[in-house]
Amino acid sequence: MQLSHYSYKTNDNYLDYEFISTGPKGRIKKIVRFTQISSNVFNLGFGDLDDQTGEISDISVTNNNDSRKVLATVASTINDFTLQYPNTWIIAKGSTISRTRLYRMGITNHWQEISRDFEVFGLKEGSWQPFELRKDYDAFLVRRL
Repeated sequence: MQLSHYSYKTNDNYLDYEFISTGPKGRIKKIVRFTQISSNVFNLGFGDLDDQTGEISDISVTNNNDSRKVLATVASTINDFTLQYPNTWIIAKGSTISRTRLYRMGITNHWQEISRDFEVFGLKEGSWQPFELRKDYDAFLVRRL
């Protein structure tokens, strides 16, 4: 996908990606963190980075009027991460129902591009099923084809 996104930097093992959201609320440091939860499955964590504690806040609401660009940046990090770690699965779930719905809307809006490069599943009623447009899910599971 060639969406406008923020430039980011990553660490040596490609598990943390940092970028700066800029807008009316100022410059907010964001981080996307991939945490290994089994041999080939990683959890995607995302939020504001607290420089003092190093913690990620996935519940803060920035309202920097750049949500599309921020989501495009997260998508770009997924693309980069899966190039570095092929044959891995990534689980993503919003910290709230509305954020998970926002992820679904982003996948739906760019489905043609995403489906060319990624296999996507949604978690519904406790089971993973192939992603379908206009269907709500509790979480998402993606893997590069």
